[in-house]
Amino acid sequence: MSDKEMYLCDEVLILRDSGEIPEIAYHTSLYYLTEDPEGPALILDARDLARLREPVLERCRWIILRDLDPGNRQKRIYRGVARSKANWQRFKDFCRRQGLDDEVAPVRREVAVALVVFLERELADAASGISSSINCCRAELEEFASELGIAPTELPTGWGTLCPETFES
Repeated sequence: MSDKEMYLCDEVLILRDSGEIPEIAYHTSLYYLTEDPEGPALILDARDLARLREPVLERCRWIILRDLDPGNRQKRIYRGVARSKANWQRFKDFCRRQGLDDEVAPVRREVAVALVVFLERELADAASGISSSINCCRAELEEFASELGIAPTELPTGWGTLCPETFES
């Protein structure tokens, strides 16, 4: 394995487990690999960059879906629908800036399904007396659903009762 390959492998591993904003980890990796005086001063080609972006895209996807997983509501990692919406926007912006527009549609479909399933579970839980975990107002949730391509008729009946008209964070 060449030195370049070794450095890229290490950075891919780091990016897979990056924090809440994977794009920052990506740019940190690029800086380290190419410009940092203590880094390896590599010259990266398009294939190398694509390889480094792949775990960023996967990490973004994981973070968005994490906060739409009802099984995570009681866990410390859970940040709620509002954070999922914010991370969706970050993902789309990253893809746009990187010229990866083709990466958005498959994730959009997956997130749309996850949001509908999440709302169905929230409704079922609310019917059994468990309070809603939705941490955004109805208008924000409607906007998120619309951005995901979910028609109002595709949302579960009664979803609007789960969140207040306004939300103070």
